[in-house]
Amino acid sequence: MNTAGNTSSGSEGTFASEFERLLNERMDKVRPGKVVNGTVVGLSKDMVTVDIGFKSDGVVPLSQFVDPTGKPNVRIGDTVDVYILTLENEAGQVVLSKEKADQKRIWEFVEETFKTDGVITGRVVQKVKGGLQVDIGIPAFLPGSQIDIRPHRNLDKFIDQVFDFKVLKVTRDKGNIVLSRRAVLMSERDQLRQETLKVLAEGVVMEGVVKNVTDYGAFIDLGGIDGLLHITDISWGRVSHPSEKLSVGQTVPVVVLKYDQEKERVSLGMKQLTDDPWMKVHERYPIQTRVKGKVISLADYGAFVELEEGVEGLIHVSEMSWTKKVRHPSKILSEGDMVEAIVLNIDSEQQRVSLGLKQLLPNPWEDLAVRHPVGSRVRGKVRSITEFGIFVGVEDGIDGLVHVSDFSWTRRIKDPKEIHDLFKKGDEVEAVVLDIDVENERLSLGVKQLESDPWETITQRYPVGARVRGTIRSITDFGLFVEIEEGIEGLIHNSQLGLERGEDINNYYKVGQQVESEVTNIDRDERRISLSVRAIKKRQEKEQFAEFMEDTTAAVTFGDLLRQKMDSNNES
Repeated sequence: MNTAGNTSSGSEGTFASEFERLLNERMDKVRPGKVVNGTVVGLSKDMVTVDIGFKSDGVVPLSQFVDPTGKPNVRIGDTVDVYILTLENEAGQVVLSKEKADQKRIWEFVEETFKTDGVITGRVVQKVKGGLQVDIGIPAFLPGSQIDIRPHRNLDKFIDQVFDFKVLKVTRDKGNIVLSRRAVLMSERDQLRQETLKVLAEGVVMEGVVKNVTDYGAFIDLGGIDGLLHITDISWGRVSHPSEKLSVGQTVPVVVLKYDQEKERVSLGMKQLTDDPWMKVHERYPIQTRVKGKVISLADYGAFVELEEGVEGLIHVSEMSWTKKVRHPSKILSEGDMVEAIVLNIDSEQQRVSLGLKQLLPNPWEDLAVRHPVGSRVRGKVRSITEFGIFVGVEDGIDGLVHVSDFSWTRRIKDPKEIHDLFKKGDEVEAVVLDIDVENERLSLGVKQLESDPWETITQRYPVGARVRGTIRSITDFGLFVEIEEGIEGLIHNSQLGLERGEDINNYYKVGQQVESEVTNIDRDERRISLSVRAIKKRQEKEQFAEFMEDTTAAVTFGDLLRQKMDSNNES
């Protein structure tokens, strides 16, 4: 009996001690500040009742069990983690918090992530001083320098975006968590870079993302490595600025043109993915064919027309109209116009296509000779006066030039001002067609040809030996110029004036004085007449001697004449 009783008494003691141990363990788990697992056993309008295995159930505000839309997301029977705030309130209930349980778990996760250099996901909530606030379950700080690989002025675009972050710093007692998105991007970039380097080589075609656009080109991210796409390699056509073809974030195909492994410089091309359009431009645009294109720019000397991407043609101002003098292409064309033109010439080496607009219409110069043949007379108004002649409008847009040399057979224009004495702008003039140059679009006219050339019959009017009377028009060092009829002058050389050596010509002759002379020579080709006063004097002496000889009788001998001459000398 005693033995049995002792055994019973020992079992009860062992049970009591075991129960006490289990109770202590339970009490150690169920105490304020601990996170425990419980089961939802009740729902009310404001509270959620949770059984945590304690002598009484705990309560949690229903507001802690709502989704982002504000609707409750908990049901009876759900298993939840809760944080014990107090084991008994005034109502004898255990007060619990789901929010604090979540926060504690998150802090533990953040600390573990920091230790293992892991990645945590969060949503950008708002801008704060120096950066952004991120929700990772609890607030965290993202410095501006850690937002991206490159700096951003506008941070609004990051709000409400979800990203992965590295944890740079954790201080739980101060509630401070510092994140970095840049570290994640740099890590990803390094991984991509290693993969890119495996395939990167000249001639390889890759896809890249436009990272930045500058005036001279664009930087393309090939995956951890940036390449430069120069503006001249974007398109075979004209590109004024890279932004016309590219935008940041755009994915584009490119070919590696050059790769410097040592300096890690990559030159890229886009246009090289297609054939150079100039290689077969002769086949697509034969000479004299009609083409259509868009006017893309105007210059003082002409209009550039895009025939296709990379192939432009120039319509020079001289090729815009047969008759009008186009001072600027804007008088005929505007940027953006679709035009038709004729291919005049192609220079593949210089990549130039010459186009013509006027060639679409008949050339009025080609049948000008039919309407106004050489030798025919035309009438028109003086359009303009220059120092070398006048332009006379013969037809609409066609002017003919009367050169100063074709004003008069006899008058020489020495001063351009004299032209204005003869003609005024707007005067109606009759002229003779002298020449038509269709190729150079030139029409030569003459006014003097309306009358016969007086020099053609000059020898008939003034044969050599004839005496002429004229007016001195000028006195020079070598002689006198004498006008013998209107516009025709002759020269009396000093040697033909009959003056003694040393005598001053100005003592005997004045401008405007009438003088008689004899024609000694005529050069019709050079339009020169030589005159002589001395020849008249000689002729007069001969005539006087001849008369004297006729008056002398036949009986007078030579000896008599000789004695008479000697007597005459002695008397003098």
